[in-house]
Amino acid sequence: MAAERIWLDVPFAEKDEAKALGARWDARERRWYAPRPGMAGLDRWAAAPDVPDPLPGEDRSLGSGLYVDLVPSTCWFTNVRSCVPQRDWERLRRMVVGRAGRRCEVCGAAAVPAERTWMEVHERWTYDGAARVQALGRLICLCTPCHTVTHFGLAGIRGRAAEALDHLREVTGMTDAQAREHIDDAFTLWEARSALAWTLDLSMLTSAGIEIAPPPEALSRAEAARIELEHRPGQA
Repeated sequence: MAAERIWLDVPFAEKDEAKALGARWDARERRWYAPRPGMAGLDRWAAAPDVPDPLPGEDRSLGSGLYVDLVPSTCWFTNVRSCVPQRDWERLRRMVVGRAGRRCEVCGAAAVPAERTWMEVHERWTYDGAARVQALGRLICLCTPCHTVTHFGLAGIRGRAAEALDHLREVTGMTDAQAREHIDDAFTLWEARSALAWTLDLSMLTSAGIEIAPPPEALSRAEAARIELEHRPGQA
């Protein structure tokens, strides 16, 4: 009888180090493990308990479907991945992708590594304009193309706006005119929200026992906002 695997929480950036110390990769579970107990050096990645599903207060109906979902420039660099330890991010990613059956929750696609498309975790936020609070409402599993659409400004910076526009039309059934109007409306909303300073609410994660670290300083937000605005559809 095969020995029970000892699962590990290995951040992507540390996978080569874990592998060198004897960790192995389970392609089916998409997770690293120690093939036997007592392997020196692997204790640092000992698996923590799974995060709850759903997360406390999570609304899995929030933000259904595919749409451009621009984060205000005053909130940049304050995303979940930058605020939690990489091991906890791996735990969150594993739960979100696993509960979605490793398929995009919008278009149903699976990852195609040969085409460099993956299953990625996207944050859905709510915005309380009166209190100026940006609160995490949901974590959703998206394929790379759908995730690219949601961050349309970044897609423009990376030269992928046309590709993202085509995918938006394909998934939603919008006409070209409707898709462009939708994108324009999303940028208009982004401009209004970017004029405000928002307080980040990650209580959904702290209620699940995940430690939150202060986000890194965003020294270049104003310049980044200017660049994103320049890549707004219809701009020269």
